[in-house]
Amino acid sequence: MLPFVRVACERFAEAPDLLRRARELSSRTIIVDVEPLVAYWDTGQEALDAGIAQILGEIGADSHVSVVCFATNADRRPSAGYGASGSGGPRVVYLASAHKPFWIAPYRDFPQPGVVIGDQVATDGILARRLGYTFLRYCPDLAHAPAGPRLMNDLGRALEPLLFGWRR
Repeated sequence: MLPFVRVACERFAEAPDLLRRARELSSRTIIVDVEPLVAYWDTGQEALDAGIAQILGEIGADSHVSVVCFATNADRRPSAGYGASGSGGPRVVYLASAHKPFWIAPYRDFPQPGVVIGDQVATDGILARRLGYTFLRYCPDLAHAPAGPRLMNDLGRALEPLLFGWRR
């Protein structure tokens, strides 16, 4: 088990601000929740592949980043395989059925410091806390989100002060 570390949580409404902030923090590892940041819930293979390519295009130029991990509790997978980058860019890992926040073994060897970018405190936020990473919380409009993510968002509102402290 990793030691208790005080983890920061920052909120963002716009996706580009998340990656900018991750770069400002000189993060060596960036873990990105797939839905809804990479591809919206219930979208197809094309949206997933395009979202991954877009994020890698934005992160790829950052020489600080060693690992980019896309993690989802869903079973969806990209059409391309990812692994070590032959172009000197970051290593890319894709974890489907990731069992966030319970299963942390795949993340243990990732270099510090790191960030977890995601929309759910109850999964992504707890994962960040367990890894000692900064949590960059994506707060999109959930009006058209499926019921499950909206319910998890409500649970996260109750958990956030417990995990990251009270906000004034």
